[in-house]
Amino acid sequence: MPKIRRKHNIPAANLNLEEKLVHINRVSKVVKGGRRFGFNAIVVVGNGEGVVGHGLGKANEVSDAIQKGFDNAKKNLIRIPITRTGSIYHDVEGKAGAGKVVLRPASQGTGVIAGGPVKALLDVAGIHNILTKSVGSSNPHNMIKAAFEALQKLTDPVEVAQRRGISVKKVFEG
Repeated sequence: MPKIRRKHNIPAANLNLEEKLVHINRVSKVVKGGRRFGFNAIVVVGNGEGVVGHGLGKANEVSDAIQKGFDNAKKNLIRIPITRTGSIYHDVEGKAGAGKVVLRPASQGTGVIAGGPVKALLDVAGIHNILTKSVGSSNPHNMIKAAFEALQKLTDPVEVAQRRGISVKKVFEG
């Protein structure tokens, strides 16, 4: 199946983006004088109204890695369709490496049933009612990438109706 890449050039400047740090990883490199430490930070940004992005920053200092991550995340923004109840329209699945994330719509009042990195991504996206399942790897890098890929696959019923040349009501009937 071909990878869906719905990139939208959404300018980050005029959006009120919320930033969230998901994970910091310390890596070391053995050099002549001992060990040299570096850090990488996984971050997510979103406006709480369907615009979301993720990024990875690497540096020798934690604060620099976090800042690079936020800058990277602001370059990778996408817009996702959200229902009036703060859920998604249909089941969707994303894969990255050995990680797989399944997202399912939920009724009003369910909340965000998700673990760790995926919960952070869905919170900044503005999704309030959703069921998720992480299968395979629990590596935060792969979980974020898989959840982001799943969000990219989401379709809006209005888009589907226009593409098929039918009414929105008929999209939901079958």
